Amino acid sequence: MLTEALEGLWLDRDLTWLEFNRRVLAEALDERNPMLERLKFLAIFTSNLDEFFMKRIAALRIENNGDHAKILGELRAVIVDMVRQQQDCFAALLPRLAEHGVRIISWHDMTDRQRDEASKFFQSNVLPALTPLVVDAAHPTPFLSNLSLSWGCRLREPGSDATLYGRVKVPTGLSPWIRIREDSPAGSRWFLSLAELIRPHLDDLFAGLQTYDHTLFRITRDAEVEWQGDGNASLHEIVAERIRLRRYEPAVRIEFGPNPDVALREILLSLLELTEEEAYELPGPFDFNTLWMLAEMELPELRDPHWTPRMPALLKNEHAPLVNTIQRNDILVHFPYESFDGTVERFIHEGACDPKTLGVKMTVYRIGDDTPFVHWLIQAAESGKQVACVIELQAQFDENRNLHWANELLKVGAHVSYGVLGLKIHAKVALVVRQEGEGVRCYCNIGTGNYNQKTARLYEDLGLFTCDPEITRDVVQLFHSLTGHARSHHFERLLVAPWNMRERFIELIRREVDHLRAGRPARIVAKMNQLEDEEVAEELVLASGAGLPIDLIVRGFCCLKPGVPGRTETIRVRSIIGRFLEHARIFYFANGENDPRNGDFYIGSADWMERNLSHRVEVVTPVAAPSLRQRLWEILEINLTDRRQAWVMTPNGEYTRLQPAPEARGAEVEGTHATLMHLTASNGNAVVRELPLNRSSDLSFDHIPGRVPGNGPKF
Repeated sequence: MLTEALEGLWLDRDLTWLEFNRRVLAEALDERNPMLERLKFLAIFTSNLDEFFMKRIAALRIENNGDHAKILGELRAVIVDMVRQQQDCFAALLPRLAEHGVRIISWHDMTDRQRDEASKFFQSNVLPALTPLVVDAAHPTPFLSNLSLSWGCRLREPGSDATLYGRVKVPTGLSPWIRIREDSPAGSRWFLSLAELIRPHLDDLFAGLQTYDHTLFRITRDAEVEWQGDGNASLHEIVAERIRLRRYEPAVRIEFGPNPDVALREILLSLLELTEEEAYELPGPFDFNTLWMLAEMELPELRDPHWTPRMPALLKNEHAPLVNTIQRNDILVHFPYESFDGTVERFIHEGACDPKTLGVKMTVYRIGDDTPFVHWLIQAAESGKQVACVIELQAQFDENRNLHWANELLKVGAHVSYGVLGLKIHAKVALVVRQEGEGVRCYCNIGTGNYNQKTARLYEDLGLFTCDPEITRDVVQLFHSLTGHARSHHFERLLVAPWNMRERFIELIRREVDHLRAGRPARIVAKMNQLEDEEVAEELVLASGAGLPIDLIVRGFCCLKPGVPGRTETIRVRSIIGRFLEHARIFYFANGENDPRNGDFYIGSADWMERNLSHRVEVVTPVAAPSLRQRLWEILEINLTDRRQAWVMTPNGEYTRLQPAPEARGAEVEGTHATLMHLTASNGNAVVRELPLNRSSDLSFDHIPGRVPGNGPKF
């Protein structure tokens, strides 16, 4: 139940999430982006939508009351419209790609020589991986796995009028695209989808039977498993069982390819207990997720310019131990602009190998299959160092991987903990405890993103290295709480959810209002992924009512409407969407200081969401060093200056894409990601001077197209 302060200001979470995915789709529609990057965004849009169905639609469908039925109808209308735009975009891209020698062809388009080439490939490389299944009295209905793409067909035996049904799953272990070389121009790249290759060979799979009325379909199942099991089961056992049960969760969506057989469609809907409202259309004989493979082709003229993360200037001497540098300076690293390998990985590697190291501790949420971290932790444990790893077994869709690494660490005697019962461990923290002289010194890394090599090249994240004893004492206390289930959760400097983070954020918001009323400089700039915590939102509304300038840079969904006269008039919400996924959380409070670099800055793992502040272990750390505060302010300023990748939310909850002014330059026209790449490559000199450090917060909506000055916001 919303409080009075939020009435009329709150947006439905699911509809606002779809609006975020519409902004992702807009990157595919954007003619300014290279063509293969546009294919990539078509794939990301589909991947996002898949997860939305697995997590959110499933929950609404189960509750199925009147309000949720209405919302489901609204969600479907939005989804159908966006999927149509996605398909139109893809169709428009095909001839443009063909001009550059990239063609997606169908079986009917192929020459005899090309079909012969494809058939030989099918016989050698695809046929052995397929399992044709017949549904009749002797063969039960086959299990349809989540996100599986399949051909269904009718079968007829010679001389019989009886109708049978067959199903062939398109295998996920094979490449989804087959390169066709025969009769294709030199230098060109022609592709046939794997599903399209299978269709004309269905008769080979059901030898002696006639196949007809071929229907391509794909199903999506609920991923939110509720398991009522043995109350004495360990978390390890519970998660393993949940992974097994997820395969059998109810279907929440079915997608059909073009011209599906009416009877087979009805049978599948009935079998999966779905309605016509839960059926959607596929674009053709493939799944848009598979466009990732095509988007990664080495065709520089069709892709964004290559980017290699740089080594931070302080760490260019690879022979100097990282801890020596941390003793002299706190270090802030910014991914993917700076090297993850040369900073975070190096920190753990050196800590694991250093003979002076007494212990290494880490939290793990999504760590990746090819991670070196676990190998180094294993090496450290085998050499007699104390190793503690707090692994979140319930990181959705990464449970199997995390279970595997937990078992590997247990084998070598590492201390493995699964955290606190009922709370997900989402904090990004690593600690190295080192013997120095007659004492012990602690070094820590606190980040905004996962300890994952792959995402560090795609996600925009931050990490702090420090040996500040006030912060490391809190980190030590945190690990004691996670591994020893300590009942005391007192932290001096860190904001740690669920114990003190929400209260500390609310105190900081109220402190800014006090500064404002006393006539001192006051302002909040908060950058995050999502915002939907009602308590924090209510404080923001009250602060805005007092006149406090508030800039919210929220990449994903934001449930709070900005710019509503008399209520959220001083709040602005913007979203940055582009080449990298904006993932860092930065929180700035002016705290009475004229120079924004002297304000209070925090970074960490938590969004302003109820789940982050109440149901997860999260860590947000202050950043004290003046040079690091300046870097954080530069990042925020670039985000607030951007008119290339930025969208702003209007008072009615819709988003408007900004456009650079004709005379624009720098971040305003280049966008956040290009500006930060240039800034990193040039060590910050050229671009920083273009961005005035105490740029004022323009709280009007004059920057939005359609605004009529003096008459209030017009959209």
